Amino acid sequence: MDVKLILPALIEANDPGYRPIKYALFPPLGLATLAAYLRPNDHVVLEDEHVMPLHLDDRPDLVVMTVYVTSARRAYEIADGYRQRGSYVALGGLHVTSLPDEAAAHADSIFLGPGEDTWPRFLADFRRGRPKSRYQSVKRSLIGTPPPRRDLIDRRRYLCPNSLVVSRGCPHHCDFCYKDAFYTTGRSFYTQAVDAALAEIESLPGRHLYFLDDHLLGDPRFAAGLFEGMRGMGRVFQGASTVGAILRGNLIERAAEAGMRSVFVGFESVNAGSLASHRKRQDTRDYDEAIRRVHSLGIMVNGSFVFGLDDDGPDVFDRTVDWAVAHGIETATFHIMTPYPGTAVRARLEAAGRIVDSDWDHYDTRHVVYRPARLTEEQLVAGYRRAYRRFYEWGSIWRAATNQHSPYRTLRHLAYAGGWKKLEPMWDAIIRAHRVSAMLPLLESTLDAFGAARQAARRRGRPRPLAQKPSPSPPDE
Repeated sequence: MDVKLILPALIEANDPGYRPIKYALFPPLGLATLAAYLRPNDHVVLEDEHVMPLHLDDRPDLVVMTVYVTSARRAYEIADGYRQRGSYVALGGLHVTSLPDEAAAHADSIFLGPGEDTWPRFLADFRRGRPKSRYQSVKRSLIGTPPPRRDLIDRRRYLCPNSLVVSRGCPHHCDFCYKDAFYTTGRSFYTQAVDAALAEIESLPGRHLYFLDDHLLGDPRFAAGLFEGMRGMGRVFQGASTVGAILRGNLIERAAEAGMRSVFVGFESVNAGSLASHRKRQDTRDYDEAIRRVHSLGIMVNGSFVFGLDDDGPDVFDRTVDWAVAHGIETATFHIMTPYPGTAVRARLEAAGRIVDSDWDHYDTRHVVYRPARLTEEQLVAGYRRAYRRFYEWGSIWRAATNQHSPYRTLRHLAYAGGWKKLEPMWDAIIRAHRVSAMLPLLESTLDAFGAARQAARRRGRPRPLAQKPSPSPPDE
């Protein structure tokens, strides 16, 4: 069987205002995992349009694509072309699950939800010549699933080729989360077996890892076993957590000992009222302690913030940036609140007549597609752009670096934040030369700079003022 796996480019990846390096970070692991279910004698090709041109003049037996909201138009165009030439087309992903009838018009089979249970069933049906038009995920487990076919991935094209996913979903349910609808018909959060995750890690070359899990610390028992198994491996890694998980117990300390050097945290808003109205169950009063604790362990913070929530007024942009800089957050991502199809916030805004734009190309978190409550569209767009500009200007980077209260952390902050945003011509040249992975040693050394120094200090017996402090036990976010 001749199989082609395609990740169509997000529309923003081809926009001159966006940064190419953002789309050369991670290989398409979902498609590589689907390839692992194929037979050894099947011929399979994987193409990622973010880092390579697609070859669309062939005629494989089966074409499979993952579809996101801002790649939907491109995916449907590709799908229609292949179907006209006689290939069988299967579509899955977040957008397909959210709008199955829309996707079904461009596919022979569609997949709703995760594919661990549906993809093997489809393959068996397809080989018998009786594939169904729709497959709905219900029974979900990562136990016994094969590791991704990394031989299909050109490591040179990605800054983080050692990305991996050891869980699915998230235990929390924020009403603006695009992924929540993906898991509605079954378990919304589940993990690999610890031994399987460690075996995959052992198989990866180099030191750096990037966990793409929505919440790496979401299952405390699994995370504790994972970090214990990783101790002594010499890895440095990045992953995501929540404020509550950082403050609860000692998991974040165990993560640091295993090699965590950067954590993505969805703060979302500095307005407590905005968090409550969108089912984001965390307390802004805990933010300061979470950042202090993470920084004390030699872990950098990538904070995520959403603008345009119903309690946000015109002052929210500058207040957010000032807060982030004052707390020494190393990197930040800002978003305009986007009511994705299938989310609770979209249903609420549709019922109120506040959706003004359903062109999926605009659902990239930088366009306003609804009527904000306390801001005009112009204020929201201008404030969003100003927040990015202010946070990453050299003055803000310097102030945030000096707020780190340590020479090691100050230097690392300058290198990491400055290198990420201020060396655009260099990144573009490296991407064009297909040598992004050549920057991995620099990334590893930057991530580990303060972490290694801190571990050495611990071995010399210096005190750890925050790590030994009793931790509060806030409720789940």
